[in-house]
Amino acid sequence: MDVEVNAAGPLFTGTASAMVTRWTAAAGEELAQWADDEVHRVLGQVLQHPTGYYESQVRVDRQGPDRFAITDGGVVYGPWLEGIGSRNYPTTRFKGYSTFRRVKQRVEARADRTFRAAIKAREL
Repeated sequence: MDVEVNAAGPLFTGTASAMVTRWTAAAGEELAQWADDEVHRVLGQVLQHPTGYYESQVRVDRQGPDRFAITDGGVVYGPWLEGIGSRNYPTTRFKGYSTFRRVKQRVEARADRTFRAAIKAREL
């Protein structure tokens, strides 16, 4: 009795790791773009007197091949708008909009679905 096993496919050819890396990067980029759009959408709802400057500074910052951050580019009054600045409570009643913190929760809730969809769309 002879048993012959033929192993084929990306797991055995060594391309699986590269495929997972590509899928992760694509899903991360898609999620980061959604988060950027969501931050802009929420800012459009909450800002009382928008000048356009702050919104123009909010963008996706790629921090690595599969690492992204949504940032306001360090706008000096960004922490005040978010509600984490040193002047929010002691000197003003303004508690901030919490835009980035609220969107972060939505991104975390959406991440699993986004990554599953990205992998399913790219399956062999």
